[in-house]
Order: sequence, then C-alpha cells, then structure tokens
Amino acid sequence: MNVSSVPSANIESLSQESRVFPAPAEFSSASRVKTMTQYRRLWSASVNEPERFWKQMAEQHLHWFTPFKTVLQWKVPDAKWFGGGKLNVSSNCLDKWLGTATANKAALIWEGEPASDGRPGEERVLTFQQLHREVCRFANVLKRHGVEKGDRVILYLPMIPEAAIAMLACTRIGAIHSVVFGGFSAQSVADRIADCGAKLVVTADGGYRRGSVVPLKKNVDEALTIVGADGERLAKSIEKVVVVRRTGNEVHITEGRDVWWHRELEYVEDQCAPAKMDSESPLFILYTSGSTGKPKGILHTTAGYLLGAKLTHQYIFDVQDHDVYWCTADIGWVTGHSYVVYGPLANGTTSLMYEGAPNWPEPDRFWRIIAKYRVTILYTAPTAIRAFMKWGDEWPKKHPLGSLRLLGTVGEPINPEAWMWYYQVVGGGRCPIVDTWWQTETGAIMISPLPGATPTKPGSATLPFFGIRPEVVDDQGNPVPKGSGGKLIIRQPWPSMLRGLWGDPKRFKETYWSEVKGAYFTGDGCRQDKDGYFWIVGRIDDVLNVAGHRIGTAEVESALVSHPSVAEAAVVGRPDPLKGQALVCFVILKTGAKASPSLRDELRAHVGKEIGPVAKPDDIRFADGLPKTRSGKIMRRLLKQIASGAEIKGDTTTLEDLSVLAKLTAAEE
Repeated sequence: MNVSSVPSANIESLSQESRVFPAPAEFSSASRVKTMTQYRRLWSASVNEPERFWKQMAEQHLHWFTPFKTVLQWKVPDAKWFGGGKLNVSSNCLDKWLGTATANKAALIWEGEPASDGRPGEERVLTFQQLHREVCRFANVLKRHGVEKGDRVILYLPMIPEAAIAMLACTRIGAIHSVVFGGFSAQSVADRIADCGAKLVVTADGGYRRGSVVPLKKNVDEALTIVGADGERLAKSIEKVVVVRRTGNEVHITEGRDVWWHRELEYVEDQCAPAKMDSESPLFILYTSGSTGKPKGILHTTAGYLLGAKLTHQYIFDVQDHDVYWCTADIGWVTGHSYVVYGPLANGTTSLMYEGAPNWPEPDRFWRIIAKYRVTILYTAPTAIRAFMKWGDEWPKKHPLGSLRLLGTVGEPINPEAWMWYYQVVGGGRCPIVDTWWQTETGAIMISPLPGATPTKPGSATLPFFGIRPEVVDDQGNPVPKGSGGKLIIRQPWPSMLRGLWGDPKRFKETYWSEVKGAYFTGDGCRQDKDGYFWIVGRIDDVLNVAGHRIGTAEVESALVSHPSVAEAAVVGRPDPLKGQALVCFVILKTGAKASPSLRDELRAHVGKEIGPVAKPDDIRFADGLPKTRSGKIMRRLLKQIASGAEIKGDTTTLEDLSVLAKLTAAEE
C-alpha cells in the first residue's frame, strides 16, 4: 500500500504538538539514564557497535550456566543470539534471588475480582522464595505427566497466580508454553493445539468476569472434540488436562485424561533443578491475528527475549527496590508475558496481578487497588484511559493516588488529550509518562521515553531504546524527510526479536522481511518530527483513500477525542461510489453530553478544523460502547462490516461484551 502520499495535514496535527514536558528533577537525579546527552551516547554506541553492546548487557544482566561464545549470527531473516550459551528463564527470575534479601520480598501480589454480592476479592501474596517453591512443584507435576524438553503446553487460564506459576514451570523444564487468552473460544483453543501439536493443557474450572463465571474447562472439553476438515480431531495430540479449582463450578472430569492441580501437588517434591537451555531454545509461542484469518504463531526464544524484557523493564520503568509495579495486561497477550511475569521477576520487582474488569463492581476499581497496595508504577492501555475519561474525574479523585511515581501506556498510539488527562488527573501533574511502542513480534519495548532523561510530547513514543534502529521510509525503502509520513521499519536485528512463525517459515519471510530488503517491516505508519521523535499513526492498512487523499484513521480519532464532548472514537472506512472510501465514525460521548444532530455537525466541523476539510467524516454514529476484546483492542473488522451494512462474519467469541455488537447492529436496522 502506498503511504508516501499521506497529506501533511493528516499527521502534522500530532507531530507538531507544541506541549513539551521535561523529565522531572527527581527522576533526572536518581534514574539510570539522567540526561539526553547520556542517552544519545548510550544509544549511538548500541547501534554503531551492537555486538559489543549486547555482549556487555547479556553478561551483566543474565545468569549463565555456560557462557556464550558468539554474540550474533545474522542472515536475513534468521538471527541467532548468544550462540553456545546455556541458561534458564525461571532460574533468572527466581533462583538468583534465593539467599538474598529479595527472597522474602513479594514477587506477586494478586487481587481477585470482587463478588457480585459486594464481597471483596480474594488476596494472595507470594514472595520470591514461595513462588520458587510453587514453580518447582508444578514443574514436577508436568514431568510426572510426561512433559519433556521441547514439548508444547497450552495455558488457558484466568488472571490468577497459577497462570504465572505454570508459565515459569514450563520454562524450568524446557517445555514451550503457548498462552491462550481466557476470553477465546473453544474453536480458538482447538486451532492453537492443532497448530503447535500441544501435549498438555492447563486450565481452570472457570474464571470470574464481572460477576459471572467464564466456563474455561467446558470450553476445553469442547475444543478436544472439534473435528477439522480432514475428519480428524484438531486437538488429538492432547494427552492430559490439568485443572485449577478457581470458581468451584461443576465440571466434567474425564478419567485418565483430566487431573486436578491441587491434588497433583500432593504427589511431588518442592525441588526441581532448572534445565540448562540453549540460548536459542524455543521459549513460547504466542498466537496473534493475521490478515489471512489463520493466527500466526509468533516464536520467541530464550536468552534474547529474556534480556530484552529485563533490560527494557529496568530502564524504561526505572524500577527501584521499593516499587509496587502494576501492568494491567492479561497474560494472554505479549504485554502480560514481558511486563507482568518475565521482566519484573527478572528484576526482583513486585508485580501486581488483577483478575477482573476495571469497572467492576464500580468504575473506581483500578484507583481503589492503587490506593490499597500503594502502587508506584501503572502501565495500562490508551483504550482503558479513554474509558476512565468517559466515566468521569470523580472516580480517580475518590482515592489517594499519591503513591504513583510513573505512568505508562501500551497497545496503541495514545491521543494527546487522553495523554493529558492521564498526566493531570491520574498522575497529578507530577508523574512522567512512558508511551511505549512495541509489538508481539518485537518481544520487548522498542520506542519509549526514558523517564529521567527524555522530554515528552503528548502522543509521541519519542525515541528508540538501546540497540533499536528504526527508520521511516517510502514505498521504495528510502528514508523520508523529517515531517513526512511513511512506513516504520527496523534496520538491524535485536535480541528479543521473533525467530519465526511456528511451522511457517515462508509466511515469516513474506510478512516481515519482504517489504524493504534487509529490514523488519512493522506494518505501522509513522512520522518523525523535527526533533527526531517518532509518532506512530497506526497500522498502514488503517490508512484510507478518500477522494484521492490518504487519511489515517488514528488522526481522525484523535481529532474527535480532542472535542470536549467526546470520550472515545473509532473510525473506519466504507466503500463509496464517488470517493472510493467514506469516513464512518463511531463516537462515545462523555457523561452529561447529549447526542444530537447539532453535535454531529459540530463534530464534523471540528475534525475539518483540526485536520482539514478532506477529513470531515461522512457519517458520525453515536454509540454506548465499542466492540472490544478483553485486552481493550477495538475490533475494527466488525465496525467495518457494520459501517458498510454487511452481514457480521467471523469469530466474535473474543468480544468482551456481545451486547455492544447487538446494539450497534440494531441501530442500523
């Protein structure tokens, strides 16, 4: 798709952001990187002498059983990092802390979802020493049921401590885990089992979500019966199902196949030596959506991934010994892997996990948790922030949030007005914001401010992390001038990069390495401003052709949300016989704002003023909600179908709230 013709007015409203927030003095005096001069020196060294830099980082930050002999072997698109080295992920997250003061520090703080009758959620705290014991015990359970090094294990669990325990137990014995988000359907579970040939499933009787029980075990039972096009069961490779008792709902236990987690622990010891894994041993497969409809099994390996997660977590969040760190992501997504489990634990950081929804039983759930545990670092999604804005300032203002010292965003570009609300209302105007850009494929954060050094601009991910060499290019792969829009690529390899797509090397090469020779293609549109800051404008396939003009949906959404009546917006295209594509905007209003024809006209004019007349929406539809996954991703595929009047097709089981879709389609009829 041609992106070099994106009109300047389309993105300059973002990249010419005039508000600049310097790094707070308290961060500049105490953080690991204190000045922009220090950052530039470190970054230049990391990209000009990458092998020297990464050798030093790997030796300093990881515990090795056997030292590596080579830093990098690189032949596009295949990378091998830290060749000859042997290590173990769970050992780096847990064993290294035994015998130190950190052993008795909280590793995981878990808060369960409150009950529908108002009773508070359960609480559990596991120290690093206790977590080590539980991981060893469950690793022995896996071995007891025949799981060996290289076997695949599916984890289909709610956000409970057992999810992190199971992940770490797999890494301890060298099994490859594949976490399936607990909101996915039985068909999704079956498809993933079939693709990776998993041997065992770990699930729960159920999980809580807004007072209701999600029947996870029932879904697994169904998944194990689904038949493929060849007449064979898709999940025929599964030999055992381990079930955590979470909700106490009645489930069917198939004798000889299904076992209870708590009972299995009675048969095993609490010591399990960590397997010595090669640097490039597969660590996990995480399935993400693909344009063909078939999920892509993103493969990450051991040493490079762990180094990326640990280093970025340490530097970007400036973690200190006293921090209570909360990443609100589910472990079903890569953010949960890197920044709920592996990054924090490898740094000896207390990581908070929460099982439920941000507005259950009331919209102050997050703020109540922050006040209760005195959370110091909050890492959440722009979608959640815009929802908080819609619910109103009164909810965060009900609770003391003074413990917070750093805020972060992840998952999509954040519009400047949401950034400012987050900064002022949640952070009290004193907490720096790290707006992070990265992907499932990258394994770790790629572009982000460093809180002690980087002046921030609302809406910009700012500058690349160490060792990352991003570039904005045109359709021929040539760098574009600052201020011009283009495709975001990464010019050289980095340790936490994906190593392939499980069982599909051809698709791996075509998807990521064929667009620009020798470079990784991110699939995102981007612009650099005069200061070199990167402004991610969303997926390139979200750039629409309206009457010959290229318009990014992210910019129209940002313009809409900058209006004082709008809490959230999603913009899609629909076929138009005259323009090629027409802009259709789904708008959620803030509490107190009223939908009306006059407001619709006002919003059209507002977008025209912010971006230009060509970007005026053709259709603005007021809605109570948008179709989202539990992770907060808007399912634009469904909105496109609604906007064009087409029949709703495709899997909708990942939706957080099916009633939202029903209301939107009913409004069309």
